[in-house]
Amino acid sequence: MTGAPKSRFWIVTVATFLTIAATASLGRWQLSRAAQKEALQASINAQAQRPALDQLTFLATAKVDGMLHRPVQLRGLWLGSQTVYLDNRQMRGVPGFYVVTPLALEGSDQTVLVQRGWIQRNFENRTQLQPIQTPAGLVDVVGRIELPPSHLLELGTSKTAVPAPTADGRPPAEGLSSIRQNLDFEAFRAETGLPLRTDVSLQQTGGPSEGLQRDWPAPALGVERHYGYAFQWFGLAVLVAFLYVWFQFIAPRRKARREPGARHG
Repeated sequence: MTGAPKSRFWIVTVATFLTIAATASLGRWQLSRAAQKEALQASINAQAQRPALDQLTFLATAKVDGMLHRPVQLRGLWLGSQTVYLDNRQMRGVPGFYVVTPLALEGSDQTVLVQRGWIQRNFENRTQLQPIQTPAGLVDVVGRIELPPSHLLELGTSKTAVPAPTADGRPPAEGLSSIRQNLDFEAFRAETGLPLRTDVSLQQTGGPSEGLQRDWPAPALGVERHYGYAFQWFGLAVLVAFLYVWFQFIAPRRKARREPGARHG
């Protein structure tokens, strides 16, 4: 092996090993991301198993970091006239609305937004909402402490969509609930004038009630996606190694073995 063939051999060899090193490194990185997500899932599960926080502890906790995903029991008054219906939210793969209502906490000046549950949308008229019940007077609400609902892609600049009818189907009065694509807590606080806590929300748990379903989807951490990407990167590394061995060693030897036979024929 001399001259140009030898130079080409070493160029291909270096390029191959660099490619294998890069793809293997990317595969290991995806595995590390999967491990991080699994640790996060384990932390979420551990938080969910902790004893429920009482209202006094919740009110006294300024930072939400250590409270996320933990059960809590709160007592207060529903502010039903400020209910918001978050559109294009799914439960068990069916599109509908998350119903979010402020809860004025007893014995304090704090209000927290509660993701009370889900209702299915009317596919013929999206503004025709299924009726829900909002109890009057003090209520006890059990749920998980969560971040505000995730934001979906929103076209345009308006945050408020079509005004929603009341539970009995009548047109809404001024200031009553509305259908929205997303809910910005800071903007909602300014809009309503409520002493709203904007860093956290409550995701109500329990069986179906008040016309609402509560089979909340688990956080989409994407662990399986990272494993899938890792498999692809490692598979690419193996493929590059196989092609290198085939074209640099096996194919030339097979060709060399055939050439003498062809000359004898």
